Amino acid sequence: MMRILIVGCGYVGLPLGVALREAGHEVHGVRRGDGEEMAAAGIVGHAVDVTCREQLNDLPRGFDRVVLSVSSGRGSVEAHREVFVEGTRNILEWLEGEIPVVFTSSTGVYGQVDGEEVDENAVTEPAGETGRALLEAENMVRNAGGIVLRVSGIYGPGRGFLYRQFLNGEATMVGDGGRWLNMVHRDDVVGGLVAALELVKGGGVFNLTDDEPVRERDFFDWLAGALGRELPPAGEARKRKRAMTSKRVLNAKLSGLGWLPRYPTFREGYAELMRTDG
Repeated sequence: MMRILIVGCGYVGLPLGVALREAGHEVHGVRRGDGEEMAAAGIVGHAVDVTCREQLNDLPRGFDRVVLSVSSGRGSVEAHREVFVEGTRNILEWLEGEIPVVFTSSTGVYGQVDGEEVDENAVTEPAGETGRALLEAENMVRNAGGIVLRVSGIYGPGRGFLYRQFLNGEATMVGDGGRWLNMVHRDDVVGGLVAALELVKGGGVFNLTDDEPVRERDFFDWLAGALGRELPPAGEARKRKRAMTSKRVLNAKLSGLGWLPRYPTFREGYAELMRTDG
């Protein structure tokens, strides 16, 4: 049994905590707001804002592993930097280098736009401020000997940016729809984090994405067929946090260590979502 702290017990962190608790571990969770969800899930909750260094002193010690899965619900560049960069720095200073860390970053740190295959050795030149903040946080974690998971676009219960736009009749196809998309189901992110917690003493960077990048037009074509709807019209992409890229992210490094996605492509994942989530 391990004693694990999840910093950022939200969309990914909460089900991760449940999975770890069910595996027999003692799980503590940190989030800024109400801890009722954590308590209901059997997670020992702590109401702490990681951007406030002094509040971290209220946390208990003696953890075997720490997961940094923070997110910023506030949209400004300053807010992203405060959460990802300052928050990560605060946690690492509080840990004093004693505890292995797993950090959830994003494939948004890759800025490729020409459909290239992207593995963990690819150039990281993020086009957006969020990606630059994440890359700065990554470097701190890597220098501390931790593991970085670069997670692609997460979908799952209650979430799926393009899918929700399609359901609401708000989706548009950018250009000819040739842009490459990379996705991963929330449950597979949880599985990847569980695997990383076993590997953490070795450090390193791993892409966490499903087995099949897909062109935007092929994604919408599949949705249209599955739901009996028309393809979305051509148009400009709606503004979002991630910069617009086009790349094919590879997961061979992580899958080579034994992680296998439950939903190997978007088809299996979204078919399940249509059955359970509407």
